[in-house]
Amino acid sequence: MKDEIFALAIGGLAGVLGGLFGIGGGILIVPLLVIIFGFSQQKAQGTSLVALLAPVGILALIEYHKRGQSDLKVGALIAVGFLFGALGGSHLALSLNEATMRKGFAIFLVVVACWLFFGKR
Repeated sequence: MKDEIFALAIGGLAGVLGGLFGIGGGILIVPLLVIIFGFSQQKAQGTSLVALLAPVGILALIEYHKRGQSDLKVGALIAVGFLFGALGGSHLALSLNEATMRKGFAIFLVVVACWLFFGKR
């Protein structure tokens, strides 16, 4: 149950940040799957494709899935969270001025970069 809650939370956070900054998959979902779920980089990328499934991602997802490098359940739960998080994030983004958005996005990118650079995993 804990993994399901984490998967929904990752999707919600990715949705909020996707709606707010137009990002989510590679910059948030993949690192969190590695850190929280202990997935390999490849399995995290394949699972992220489950959540972000679009016509451009379906062929890549099929390849990852054929090689056992995606988790359909976790990816689907992230997609549900992403759906509702994106709604909230977009409402928030549209309520902020451009300068605040730009600065918030820059801070977010620096935090993620430091986390990836100095992190243990």
